[in-house]
Amino acid sequence: MAQEIKFGTDGWRGIIADDFTFDNVRRVAGAIASYVMKYEDPQRGVIVGYDTRFASGRAAQVAAEVIAVAGIPVKLANDYTPTPAVSYAVKNSGAAGGVMITSSHNPWNWNEVQSEIWRVGHARNYEKSRGGVARRLDANERESCNR
Repeated sequence: MAQEIKFGTDGWRGIIADDFTFDNVRRVAGAIASYVMKYEDPQRGVIVGYDTRFASGRAAQVAAEVIAVAGIPVKLANDYTPTPAVSYAVKNSGAAGGVMITSSHNPWNWNEVQSEIWRVGHARNYEKSRGGVARRLDANERESCNR
């Protein structure tokens, strides 16, 4: 059975190699892609950035691949990126949303997948979009269990 994923203030975070794994990053990225497909204009694309934390670059690649497989155009940062730069790029380019791999101020052994959808005013409101991504995760996992 898959580990439970709970969304916090900006997204989902966990301890690297314990619950922050590439498989769980794929699950969260799939939920973000499902949210964008259902509630946003997916052809506007998604921006993906990452910071200097261990494995952030690879986690960003994994997230970008999952979102791209869903048919959403993705722009992946080519180097370390501060979180506000991803928010700015989403807003400036008119993207449907963004993903930032960072754990910001949290301890060194944590990392996070932040959804930038609610930061840039595309979503109707913060709670609705954060809850929407969490609901898409649940729906995706119910669908995969029924296959």
